Amino acid sequence: MNRVLVIDDEPAIRDSVAYALRSEGYEVKEAGDGESGLEHALSGNHDVVVLDLMLPGMSGTEVCRRIRAETAMPIIMLTAKGAEVDRVLGLEVGADDYVTKPFSMAELIGRIRAILRRLELDRTGRAGKLRVGSLELDPMRHEARVAGEPKRLTPSEFKLVLLLAEQPERVFSRREIMQHLWDSEYVGDQLACDIHISNLRQKLERDPARPERIVTVRGVGYKLAAV
Repeated sequence: MNRVLVIDDEPAIRDSVAYALRSEGYEVKEAGDGESGLEHALSGNHDVVVLDLMLPGMSGTEVCRRIRAETAMPIIMLTAKGAEVDRVLGLEVGADDYVTKPFSMAELIGRIRAILRRLELDRTGRAGKLRVGSLELDPMRHEARVAGEPKRLTPSEFKLVLLLAEQPERVFSRREIMQHLWDSEYVGDQLACDIHISNLRQKLERDPARPERIVTVRGVGYKLAAV
């Protein structure tokens, strides 16, 4: 049984999300503030964290940052409608995706299923390592290295760079990338694609301001070059 941690200070939202997830067969742990949510995230064996960014005390972005410093556990943010700054900040500190309030339970559950499905595919679907230039990816172990140096990637970052690495020099559009990430025709806000690319460049490029490995093809999308 997959385990989901729900961190939200609004009891009505937390209860409704937990009820919907339990009805779908998930085991759910709840937390009403950032401090207890962080404690549960780091001490429990959860598969996905659903995290509200607007929390009292320790903010959702700080909780996200601290979780990401310790683990690659997938994180889906809950953000307010129109709060683009929060969405950008949350993705920059390591969240995998976001759902905007008010949201449908079907959408949230669909996102959780997509994350769990792609993690399972990464674990079982590819046995061999991929190497493109000095970049090496091991899907079985969810490990990335550049010139032998390990790089910690989030699940979405790993899946994105793995897509590019499977066809080096092929240009992928933002829509193709987001459809691949979520295994769905629904791609949400493609801003998430650009932020994941930016985060990957911070981790994989010698000079993120002058990317040589993950290259922008203006007006089309992105490609992976062998460097």
